[in-house]
Amino acid sequence: MAERWEPAAFKARVDEVVRRHVAAEADALTAVDPALGPVAEQLESAVADGKRLRAAFCYWGWRAAGQPDSDALVRAAASMELVHAAAVVHDDLIDDSPLRHGRPTAHVALRDAVAHHPRAAAGARSLAMLVGDLLMSLAGQLFVTSGLPAAYLGRARPLWAALARDLVAGECLEILHTGAAPDTAASLKVVRHKTAKYTVEQPLLIGAALAGAGGRLREGCSAYGVPLGEAFQLRDDLLGLFGDPETTGKADADDVRGHRPTALLAETWRLADDGERGRLRELLGVREPDRDALEAVRELMRRLKAPDRVEAMIGERVEEALRALGELNLAAAPATALTALAHAVAVRPS
Repeated sequence: MAERWEPAAFKARVDEVVRRHVAAEADALTAVDPALGPVAEQLESAVADGKRLRAAFCYWGWRAAGQPDSDALVRAAASMELVHAAAVVHDDLIDDSPLRHGRPTAHVALRDAVAHHPRAAAGARSLAMLVGDLLMSLAGQLFVTSGLPAAYLGRARPLWAALARDLVAGECLEILHTGAAPDTAASLKVVRHKTAKYTVEQPLLIGAALAGAGGRLREGCSAYGVPLGEAFQLRDDLLGLFGDPETTGKADADDVRGHRPTALLAETWRLADDGERGRLRELLGVREPDRDALEAVRELMRRLKAPDRVEAMIGERVEEALRALGELNLAAAPATALTALAHAVAVRPS
């Protein structure tokens, strides 16, 4: 790990930290009362999978500033994955998504635990919301107990407020824009704040800040991180409707059913004529779209070449990120790793 970027080895290190930390909390939760067992199970399920990209960006922000490999830093970086787990639980709840990683989402899985409840679905949603809240709390706990010196942690602490603010702002903007006339600029603002910043830019900045990075490196982290984070979410938009659900582990009807203000939908709307917009309104008006309705949406998008436009947007952002990276003149190890991560973010099946 010291000089070569080995994604599988790094993921294994992060997995161990995350799972051990959350398992201890799950045990403490069930010690309060055995009835909390299903909640504890969802806590652990929420962190069972993941590419660990956010931890990787935090780690390489640290290394880009000239710091060596560090188990304490890996623990701090792993806290980014708990932020992500919390965001996913809340996002699935907001979107009423049924699947994640091929398994029932928390608010679906918890229905059995409250089958006796007079409003079981609402009770399960409330439990899922609290699982997400606890995961966010555990992220902060893991960060401050990582073993890094207090002075190092103090450098990065202000960035946590920005991370949380941007994440909440993005989620709120998505809700506020859902059902409104599709607009590419508005969709990209949602992308930037809901996903791009907390996926790439802010983990990088936190790692760099922990390492004591100066202003130039921090500016470079943002110049690389924002467009790359946008490319990540734009790829998600394409996979959400055109990906294989067996590979993505998510339901492919979610974006259409929820009228989500994705850039893919906004570009389709921009390119459509009045007749095509009328057809799109009709298809989006179906409360529970069947396979034929979904395929009709896909066919309209393909005919207008909206997926091609989103692919071009992804490519443009990756190129922008790599140019910014090249201007930083980093040492070989972080430069190689951050280049590989840029390609991994943009070209992936899930």
